[in-house]
Amino acid sequence: MVPTLMGRIQTRLFLLATAGVVVTLLLMPLLPGMGASLGDRYGTGLLVLVAVGVLGVGWELVYHFLMQFRWEKDWPTLFGLLTLVPEGFLLFFLLRSGAIDVIGPIPAGTFWTHFTVVWVCIWLVANGPMRVPFIRWRFRGGRVL
Repeated sequence: MVPTLMGRIQTRLFLLATAGVVVTLLLMPLLPGMGASLGDRYGTGLLVLVAVGVLGVGWELVYHFLMQFRWEKDWPTLFGLLTLVPEGFLLFFLLRSGAIDVIGPIPAGTFWTHFTVVWVCIWLVANGPMRVPFIRWRFRGGRVL
């Protein structure tokens, strides 16, 4: 199965809204430095997920363009995991520069822990458990809807 552009976007947003939210809700109480109250931590963590989703749609367009130069028109599975590096650096840079002013300052260690744990969990769900309830997902180009 070669995921279509729309399928990759749908899968990304679906996994952020499900697995990403669950992991964020479990992880936020354990991370230091994201606000005084637990509500502030949850708010910041969920806003980071929204930013990842919005930027992710743009990244999918870039990835789609780059995949056109590959014979299979698809990434190897490991590339899907390693894309956390450029996406994480871009989001971290945007947060540090103040370009995304809705999200307050986040310590670097807290950001990278949250981003990496959520990314790895989403990647694991996409490459494993998601294929059980969505049996036709991979035959429909990765589209969830």
